[in-house]
Amino acid sequence: MHHSKPAADPEALKKDFWKALADSPFLFLQRTGESETAVPMSPQLDKDANSEIWFFTHKKSAFAQLGPVTATFAGKGHDMFARFNGTLAVETSQERFDQFWNNFVEAWYDEGKNDPDLLFLRMDLGTAEIWNGDIGLINTAKMALGMYVEPAAEKQHVKETAL
Repeated sequence: MHHSKPAADPEALKKDFWKALADSPFLFLQRTGESETAVPMSPQLDKDANSEIWFFTHKKSAFAQLGPVTATFAGKGHDMFARFNGTLAVETSQERFDQFWNNFVEAWYDEGKNDPDLLFLRMDLGTAEIWNGDIGLINTAKMALGMYVEPAAEKQHVKETAL
């Protein structure tokens, strides 16, 4: 059985997504269902952690309430788009904090690492929808960022056949 259009390879798409995010590490983050909380954020990435990202923020930000959030991403050159959800929690690992702390982050906090307003968060990633624009073709895959889950709807799509 031959199909004229190859299905998106979720593993390849996921790898491309992480590469694109590392190349342009900015996304819109909002508390799920509260679009007015959407702001650009700079996620901290670890190449060995594929189901978590981290953020430095302020204790008075909407994200201090923790819980469910939704992120949207557009890659450089507009060849990669993604929407993914997850849950914010306070990251207590000093090792992680030190790993991601840098001059760019420090510039946002008057008292540096010891700023009382500083809040270090971890987003445990849930599912994602990733679009990869390739010569006008859009490949899309729904997946869990940690582990691929095939959506039931995908199986119900009628396969196109040439007449």
